[in-house]
Amino acid sequence: MAVVLALASAVVYGAADFLGGLASRRATVFAVVALSQAAGLAALLLLLPWLGGPVTGADLAWGAAAGLAGATGLLVFFRTLAGGVMSVVAPTTAVTAAAVPVLVGLASGDRIGPWATAGILLALVAVALVSAEEGLGALRSARPAALLPALLAGSAFGLFFVLLDRTAAGTGLTPLVAARLASIALVLLVATTTRRSLRPPRSALPLVVASGIGDMAANALFLLATQAPGQLAVTGVLASLYPVSTVVLAQTLLRERLAGAQVAGLAAAAVAVVLITSPG
Repeated sequence: MAVVLALASAVVYGAADFLGGLASRRATVFAVVALSQAAGLAALLLLLPWLGGPVTGADLAWGAAAGLAGATGLLVFFRTLAGGVMSVVAPTTAVTAAAVPVLVGLASGDRIGPWATAGILLALVAVALVSAEEGLGALRSARPAALLPALLAGSAFGLFFVLLDRTAAGTGLTPLVAARLASIALVLLVATTTRRSLRPPRSALPLVVASGIGDMAANALFLLATQAPGQLAVTGVLASLYPVSTVVLAQTLLRERLAGAQVAGLAAAAVAVVLITSPG
């Protein structure tokens, strides 16, 4: 069940990112992030009477810390993208986000079989390939100044998965309330300090709302995956396959042309999932 929920979260994360990307073409990034997160919080509060659970102060603290990590990753990620180095930032960030929960899970005592190990390694390669819109050649010529922010953003995204995994199994979706409140507060603080607009045009509102609800649904699926029997090294890397969903939607709906590396990445991701979910 943990594997199914983690894969489902990856699909929904990718769809939410796709919608958020479309919204960012019509509104400022801060407006998209702040309002989409608010929409996700509203959806969560409506579901909480049925999907919530009792929490301790520690659960709320882990949730809030996860929210701060996720928001920090977003802010660093978008600011780095504004520097025009997407071909470097995207694959580096995605692989780092996938690697962090794997490393933490293994350090915490996760024991995985040889097939799952091979699948995890292949999944890391797949994430890099799928995210490399301009091929991997850009990474070879990248300067450290471009890689460091991408590594920071990816580490923050990966830390989001790790921190959510620390919440207790019976809490349901309640820790996500603390996560979302903390992330919204940080985004609003930065936007106010830097005097960024938070008013998207009306044409972008449906995309912003849909992106926010999708992102919250993905968070919920991943949190439920961590509460089911399973290993962080596995669920974390499966959830980090979200770029696959984004790329498939862009190719299907926008008719974007896939680079050769991305095609190879899609194939590698499919094989990786089979290996990770194989017994033994």
